[in-house]
Amino acid sequence: MAANEIEFYWRPGCPFCAMLRDDVERSGLPFTDVNIWEEPEAAARVRSVADGNETVPTVFVGEHALVNPSIGELTALVRAEAPELLPGN
Repeated sequence: MAANEIEFYWRPGCPFCAMLRDDVERSGLPFTDVNIWEEPEAAARVRSVADGNETVPTVFVGEHALVNPSIGELTALVRAEAPELLPGN
């Protein structure tokens, strides 16, 4: 995955995923949804950065992962690693 992509790993029924997705949508950041229950390789990727757990939401900006981040943490990572994705850039 390129650094100019945001991948949002989630699963159905996850309230933390729904809250963060709402925040990300309001922020205007572009992202791709990845349902870990439909894609085994996505679940494996999440486990690789979450101590073997399928903790979601997990967000990747390029190869940098955040497990259950706040919108502030995600925005800071985007600003550092992929500022071209910030709204208005």
